[in-house]
Amino acid sequence: MTLSQPVGADLDELYAGQRSRVMIVDDDPDTTLLLKQILRSAGFDVLSAANGIEALKKYHAVTPDLVLLDLMMPEMDGWEVLRQLRQFSPTPVMVLTAINSKETLVDCFQLGADDYLTKPFYRGEVLARINAVLRRSRRPQPAYRYAFPKIGLIIESQSREVRYKDERIPLTVKEFEVLSTLARHAPEVVDYLTLSEAVWGQDLPQARQRIKFLVYLLRRKLGRVDPAGADLIVNVDRLGYKLETGEG
Repeated sequence: MTLSQPVGADLDELYAGQRSRVMIVDDDPDTTLLLKQILRSAGFDVLSAANGIEALKKYHAVTPDLVLLDLMMPEMDGWEVLRQLRQFSPTPVMVLTAINSKETLVDCFQLGADDYLTKPFYRGEVLARINAVLRRSRRPQPAYRYAFPKIGLIIESQSREVRYKDERIPLTVKEFEVLSTLARHAPEVVDYLTLSEAVWGQDLPQARQRIKFLVYLLRRKLGRVDPAGADLIVNVDRLGYKLETGEG
């Protein structure tokens, strides 16, 4: 009797048509089931975790393209998951929670969330937000490196890494787009239209307010390393912003 030999997998074929992977982190099984149905019907591969500890284990095993994260969970809540993820990964995180407050929204963005949506949610909006975040995170980046030695700021486009005073600054996709756009044009003033197109790919009706909020978050993060960092991004009244490089 001849034993059949095991047939190996052609990994090129396996990964050639690989779909985007979304990890749902929520302790409510009904919400998880609904999100899985919505995402699978839209062509996403999905996996889920009922708490933060399980989420981090599965993250390392699967490396999803996006994380849908609830905040209130047992064992390890969403806040701690977000903190830990941002220590080692730039993977987009979209917070999906029943907490509807501006303070919570601000705190989430400061920790590194890329988007924020409240429950109950609308199927179409969830998919639109996910696709928008994924498009921004996958936007091809030219190979460039901006170094401003007088202020101690280095920006790497391919790794999306920002270092200030020799300390790494974790930024969301949108925060990075704002800072890198200012660096690209420094020391000139960058108008709101240019910033909006760099961050969202178009000029949005509320772009000015959204950009102000992103600049506020950037100033906070830079200021935590050195108080002088909060003054690096300068507002030019009614025109836009510029990066103060210390060169002029």
